[in-house]
Amino acid sequence: MQYTTFGNTGITVSRLCLGCMSYGGGNIPDWAIGTKGWHVGKEAAREHFRIALDAGINFFDTADVYSIGLSEEITGAHLKEMASRDQIVVATKVHGPMGPSPNQRGLSRKHILDACDNSLRRLGMDYVDLYQIHRWDPLTPIEETLDALDSLVRAGKVRYLGASSMAAWQLSKALYTAKENRWHRFVSMQNHYNLVYREEEREMIPLCVDQGLAVIPWSPLARGFLTGNRKRDSDATTRATVDTFAKDMYHTEDDFLIADTVASVAKKRGVSPAQIACAWVLQAPGITAPIIGTTKAAQLQDLIGAVDLKLTTEEIAELEKPYRPHPTLGHAQPSAKSMLER
Repeated sequence: MQYTTFGNTGITVSRLCLGCMSYGGGNIPDWAIGTKGWHVGKEAAREHFRIALDAGINFFDTADVYSIGLSEEITGAHLKEMASRDQIVVATKVHGPMGPSPNQRGLSRKHILDACDNSLRRLGMDYVDLYQIHRWDPLTPIEETLDALDSLVRAGKVRYLGASSMAAWQLSKALYTAKENRWHRFVSMQNHYNLVYREEEREMIPLCVDQGLAVIPWSPLARGFLTGNRKRDSDATTRATVDTFAKDMYHTEDDFLIADTVASVAKKRGVSPAQIACAWVLQAPGITAPIIGTTKAAQLQDLIGAVDLKLTTEEIAELEKPYRPHPTLGHAQPSAKSMLER
């Protein structure tokens, strides 16, 4: 495994982060976020954590909303069993609905403080290394959110703060506001970035590089779209069948041309399309550690091999050539009208 510093911080993380959204399941209400049909249960997840740790992965990412906290419980239980707490970096997130009440979601001070305590309880940990806002909250002043997050760091419950999936102007505003008030700033951005969706190259990633933030993209394989098993006229996997979020984002003819190119380069190199797609993200400027999530142990073992796969300049150019601009995908942006009406 290869390692790198986490942005401008002093901690070191593996070049791959194990994403834990797949771990969970159970009876998930309509208001909740979960895997719904393609989850990995606790016992099956054990092998994933063992493979990751044996390979040298020391960075793990989950969120309170994944299977309404069950992902955090599974993650915490297996890491407690298999790893020393001071050797691993554990990240979780806050924002999404954790109950039917309007106060059980968002980035108010009330919800952030409650959610952090609940996450620590489920993880079975005294602190979380990286606490991230899962999305921007247009209903809560950013000052309230940042002040609450800062209090968690000062209380010793959180080591570092991170953000995820927002516009560059929003991240810039948050960084400026934190600096002006001498609050702890975000040190990382978990954004949507892969060969099919590269809009983050326009503003977000350059901003992160300029400000020294770690960039830890989610969905580096486009939710499995770049693994070589998606078809234009049929769904080849259980996830492809039930994960409508993926189909809404990646299903244009331009997207399939990119997937075809990934498969072509992979065939020439004698590796899997997943390795090629992940290797491309790893070599992209500003990237710290893509977040990889799998439902099968063999998939995880395959992706670990991407760390040592070096793409040539010609291969990178071939992979990038079919790309066409996309609208914002993976997070909603408030309209000008809603901003004025607020």
